Amino acid sequence: MIFGMDHVDKILAQWRTERPDLEVAPMGLIGRVKRLMAHLSQEMAKTWAEHGLNAASFDVLATLRRSGPPFALSPGDLMASTMVTSGTMTNRIDQLAKAGLVERKQSDEDRRSFMICLTEKGFRVIDAAVGAHVATQAKLVSGLSEEDREKLDSLLKSFLAEFEGE
Repeated sequence: MIFGMDHVDKILAQWRTERPDLEVAPMGLIGRVKRLMAHLSQEMAKTWAEHGLNAASFDVLATLRRSGPPFALSPGDLMASTMVTSGTMTNRIDQLAKAGLVERKQSDEDRRSFMICLTEKGFRVIDAAVGAHVATQAKLVSGLSEEDREKLDSLLKSFLAEFEGE
């Protein structure tokens, strides 16, 4: 399939005119990834909002849900899984607790620590939100053939491994 010039092509053409000494092809790749992520994030945010969530709250609740029964993790495990700072995680937990979606329970293994647990309400909300989220993601990638999705996934996995060493 052949596409016409897109916004990124126009930017690259301007740079090639103004700075022909620079190889700007990487700028195109990164620019397209950034623009694509902005579009994807905007659509996913609409789905989360339909369930009273945002990206941060969805992330915490989904992490708890996918952890399996008893749907509880330590704050440290949540921080490691979501890659946010302690202060950020505390704020997220506080907001989710206020909304009745999670609760803090003293740890059975260590009386000095506590676990963050999904409440029944939190379980219902995240289960519905995850179902809708997966449907949204399927819709977002529906313009690609299965073969193209697999190729793109493989390329992105390889690219990401350069940064994450996996």
